[in-house]
Amino acid sequence: MARTTGAVPRSPGAAPRTLASLIVQGEDRIGIVSAVAAVLSRHRANIVSLDQYSDDPHGGAFFQRTVFSRDDLQAVLPDIARDLDKQVKRPYGLSYTLRDLSVPKRMAVFASTSDHCLLDLLWRHRRGELPVSIPMVVSNHAAMAEEVRGFGIPFFHVPSMGPDKSAAEAEHLRLLKGNVDFVVLARYMQILSGAFIEELGVPIINIHHSFLPAFIGAGPYAKAKERGVKLVGATAHYVTEDLDEGPIIEQDVVRVTHADTATDLRRRGADVERAVLSRAVLWHAEDRVIRNGRHTIVFG
Repeated sequence: MARTTGAVPRSPGAAPRTLASLIVQGEDRIGIVSAVAAVLSRHRANIVSLDQYSDDPHGGAFFQRTVFSRDDLQAVLPDIARDLDKQVKRPYGLSYTLRDLSVPKRMAVFASTSDHCLLDLLWRHRRGELPVSIPMVVSNHAAMAEEVRGFGIPFFHVPSMGPDKSAAEAEHLRLLKGNVDFVVLARYMQILSGAFIEELGVPIINIHHSFLPAFIGAGPYAKAKERGVKLVGATAHYVTEDLDEGPIIEQDVVRVTHADTATDLRRRGADVERAVLSRAVLWHAEDRVIRNGRHTIVFG
């Protein structure tokens, strides 16, 4: 793996209007890095950070994230894309995405009754720590409406009761389609159907405690206390039709002891969930996460 870092600040927030990200992936072959660099150089773009990874230099999978700077960026991006098609995509059989980093991704947040992850995301967004816009918060409960609207963000209450979720999912699609670039499930305690995931067609990020699959269902922290767990953690992952088995973005843990009560475990677990989810959201928003089948490449 190679990594080169230039003058781009690593702190989150709104990107300068001259910065773009370029994600390239496909089969590893000699000449890819130089071909990408040649295209950017030809368009007088300055590479300010570059990360790349190959899982096997002899025909394995190749991944590269490049951030570059160019004046009049929006005007020249179509020309750069055409050149990438000609010089990178066709001859090397690669796929790529090219994005103006000054345009924040639109992130919808889904939540239920637990507010710790939701309010943390809204707080970080208000402080400029997450380079996203939040066009809406959606919940199957109305309890957090006033708190969310206090952040100046629209709140939509969509009840989801009983085994038939089709009406709720139809309303979700009406709200979301064409209006968001990704969705975050901030402790949203409803299962999304495969049909909904496919029709929505944008990435969905979920957060859950680290006890799965050992302690399934209600009261996981009480069950964990009974079993004497020594670690409490959280996992953020992309949502797939297979429940809680999507590609993992980020995980973390904290140590606990026999003296911690179930309430202590729950509190410490909430702290880890907030931190893990905010990092996953930040990395996704900055195009640092590349999905590859059932796993991810995350450039730090």
